[in-house]
Amino acid sequence: FEKKYATMACLPYPTFLQSPTQTPTAQCLSAAGRVRIHPLTCPGKSTSVDDKDSDGSATKKSSSAQEEYQAIVSKCIQQSQVDDTDKSNKENAKLRKKYMKEGVAMASSYLTQTLGMDVSIVDVEIVLNIDTIIESDGCLASCFLDAGCAYVVVRVKEEDGGLEKALEACDATRVPKERLVLHYKSGSMSEEVASKMDAISSRVGTLSLQMTCVDWNEQVLPISKKGLKCVVQLSISDVSVEDLVTSISSLSKSIGENKGSITLVDPTAEQLGLSYAACMRTDRPDGLYTTVVCTRSNEALGLVYSSKESIIAALQSGRGVYYSRSRNGLWRKGDTSGHYQTLHRIDVDCDGDALRFTVTQNGDDIKAFCHLNTLTCWGEPKGLRHLEGTLAQRLIDAPPGSYTKRLFDDEQLLRDKLVEEAQELSEAETKEHVAEELADVLYFAMVRAVKAGVSIDDAVSELDKRARKVTRRKGDSKVFRIKAGDEILGKK
Repeated sequence: FEKKYATMACLPYPTFLQSPTQTPTAQCLSAAGRVRIHPLTCPGKSTSVDDKDSDGSATKKSSSAQEEYQAIVSKCIQQSQVDDTDKSNKENAKLRKKYMKEGVAMASSYLTQTLGMDVSIVDVEIVLNIDTIIESDGCLASCFLDAGCAYVVVRVKEEDGGLEKALEACDATRVPKERLVLHYKSGSMSEEVASKMDAISSRVGTLSLQMTCVDWNEQVLPISKKGLKCVVQLSISDVSVEDLVTSISSLSKSIGENKGSITLVDPTAEQLGLSYAACMRTDRPDGLYTTVVCTRSNEALGLVYSSKESIIAALQSGRGVYYSRSRNGLWRKGDTSGHYQTLHRIDVDCDGDALRFTVTQNGDDIKAFCHLNTLTCWGEPKGLRHLEGTLAQRLIDAPPGSYTKRLFDDEQLLRDKLVEEAQELSEAETKEHVAEELADVLYFAMVRAVKAGVSIDDAVSELDKRARKVTRRKGDSKVFRIKAGDEILGKK
């Protein structure tokens, strides 16, 4: 998990404490690649939930983000109260699993619909109350991780025994410590945290401390020799942009490479963009940053350049915005061609001197990044992306006698071929034969996907969401599916 999803060290990201996440501006800020959510104070979009009138008839009622979050907490507590220790009691096991699935579905809807977060590509940290973690016997933490959160933040209360209770909550989660962050307020708690570093490092992978730019005066950060990373949550409401950039630059050097990061409370796009740039470097005389533009599956579309102003503009608009050296100004991709880009996240390379923009390339007529109307600046794509494009064209305009067109039109044939080719793949023995049968399965699977309007990037998104889960199923085969497949194969 850490190697796949870790954002480049020291780079700042937004914490949504009081500002709403469902505004277009706030959602664009998530392109920093990581966000922290305080669910008890962070407003989201009001949603409609199923309810019943006094006469029992179905109806809808409005639910606030906080109410929706509390409903998730209640469901996880309900799950924890079902005793499944007796393995012979299958009814209890089914009931607990039912509550677990309902809770994850509610949390997923809360994250994606109410808060507007794309958890498949943005690392979402959720700040959970210690008492609710303990009361739910850790189910609340697992629920949000299974729903797509990257980390659970356990917030230490400022009271006697607060740290001990926080550690108890960490134990209750029973999740990998790399997925846990312990958050406390700098100052009164610092000495106690330092005295219990062994206990802390055995339970969490990251320490997070809350402070202001005024508090930060190059004080010693709690970066442990035991492998703990450090996140500094900075309150920036009364700080000038110039002072903020100075503090961020100093902080990033103090934290050091791959040892932590910085999160800004309720920032603007300008504050976040300039802070982001303050953690980078460039040896170009024009001060620009080399930028690689990629798809969600990490295919390079082209090479461009970014400036501080273009980074801010990208975070303001949620689109691919770059710096044009020929025009000496901002280049909002798609303003002229219509081939605009949806920006998902920005990353910095290991040397801190190059950017990667992860985007979805759009276009009404053709999805092209290059001015030559190809998807990439290196010509036509190969492999699965080429297959996807060919199938999409066949769906619109297929030549006479097209087998792909026949598959699009005959659902039964497509279903039968998927089952047939999957069986042949399972029975292949040599490396060459497995590759051949895999290619067949991929072809028929892509036909099914294109017909349903599903792209390669959609599948990548689903895989990335699943990689965040901490609850695993047994994965036994389904008897009724095997029977249905045998019936299809028996007809042949």
